[in-house]
Amino acid sequence: MTLFWRIFSLNAAVLVVATVGLLLGPVTVSTPVVLTEAIVLITGLAAMLIANAFLLRVGLSPLDRLTRTMTTVDLLRPGTRLPVSGRAGIAALIRAFNAMLNRLEAERAASAARALSAQEAERRRVAQELHDEIGQTLTAVLLDIKRVADQAPAPVADQLRQVQETTRNSLDEIRRIARRLRPGVLEELGLSSALRALATEFSTAGLAVKRQLGTDLPELSADVELVLYRVAQESLTNVARHSGAHTATLILRRDGDDGVELRIRDDGSGMGSAAEGAGIRGMRERALLIGAILTFAAAPGGGTDVSLRVASGDRGR
Repeated sequence: MTLFWRIFSLNAAVLVVATVGLLLGPVTVSTPVVLTEAIVLITGLAAMLIANAFLLRVGLSPLDRLTRTMTTVDLLRPGTRLPVSGRAGIAALIRAFNAMLNRLEAERAASAARALSAQEAERRRVAQELHDEIGQTLTAVLLDIKRVADQAPAPVADQLRQVQETTRNSLDEIRRIARRLRPGVLEELGLSSALRALATEFSTAGLAVKRQLGTDLPELSADVELVLYRVAQESLTNVARHSGAHTATLILRRDGDDGVELRIRDDGSGMGSAAEGAGIRGMRERALLIGAILTFAAAPGGGTDVSLRVASGDRGR
């Protein structure tokens, strides 16, 4: 039975019951209407309206749940599904909605994988050009400045050495940017060494990054290691830029038999009610690629606790 006929049947049932009650009951309508008759009719009308409202509320309650879910569903937080309830058309509508969510989540994961793969490839290309082209050019400039400074008079030599120092700082900054774009240490030495280097990089004035890296970690695929590294990098970037924290803790440990967990805690101001930015959305998309669970919570004593858990069945994706 379609939704239209269900609503029609409910209304018809109420009207039939009311009509039968009037036909078989002792109630009559006089001209003019007697007060007692008016009271009986108004009471009957109110009873019909209440019964009709109750039956419609019961019959359409699955649609209310569907509406609430549609307004709150987020593809970056997958798994939201409605239990199939109701009859005929309503149950079919809920099943269609759940199937649509399955399809959208699969398409979102596939498109995110392609986009992030292209992003990583572009990062590698830019990092390579920074290292090979600009890095080598600045190195040659440093050598030329040193040769000229060695032959120049003392006042000019001092100025040239200042220029040399500025150029060297610029070269170091370019190399730092290239390392962030393409973590070569991750490919060469593994995840623990890359996270150790990342913590050292963020341990700047005003922020101390503590490390707790497990020694019994299971074997991880290259994709999982890259996601773990990027989530740690983005989390520490958010801590350094927005939290006002003095201390952050980077934790990587075994979770269960073959799973791993990455946690980044800080003692800053926390997320509060601020909307999630592009960085956090990017972290959620990366977590979806390997089937990991990413959560944000308030850290004990203030600050933010970011957790990324990779189950054993997802490590090889």
